[in-house]
Amino acid sequence: MEKEYIFKSKGKSFVKIKDDKISIIKKGIIYAVNQGFKGEKTLFIKDISAIQVKKSGLLIGYLQFSLKGGYESKGGVMDATKDENTILIGNKKDYLQALEIKEYVENFISNSSSTPSIKSLPEQIKEYKSLLDEGIITEDEYNVKKADLLSK
Repeated sequence: MEKEYIFKSKGKSFVKIKDDKISIIKKGIIYAVNQGFKGEKTLFIKDISAIQVKKSGLLIGYLQFSLKGGYESKGGVMDATKDENTILIGNKKDYLQALEIKEYVENFISNSSSTPSIKSLPEQIKEYKSLLDEGIITEDEYNVKKADLLSK
């Protein structure tokens, strides 16, 4: 997937998603004052541990990325304006874009984090025993595998 988003509240943020990366460019006075001119920042989606969308109401809303091993800003909107991993949102279009990004990131993480389960030693031996019982492997092959597993 490759898609670009423009957030236009209290400054301008450009967010580009390309496969496993999110690139963020911030422009405008509020970002310059609070964060300086930092250029483009790239986040690898696999490094994102949480994503939060706060809808704007009386105060401005935000889309915030938390990274594994990183500092998570917890001070609400005031900290969000200073956090380089946060994009400010102020209108319905921004909010809907933020929800779309959140959904993409969550789907990407859940689809790529399926790790194979590691079977216990007795489960592995039972698996080879059933292969022996079904005639798929010979008794010699079973004994070699069993001895190999027990020696680890």
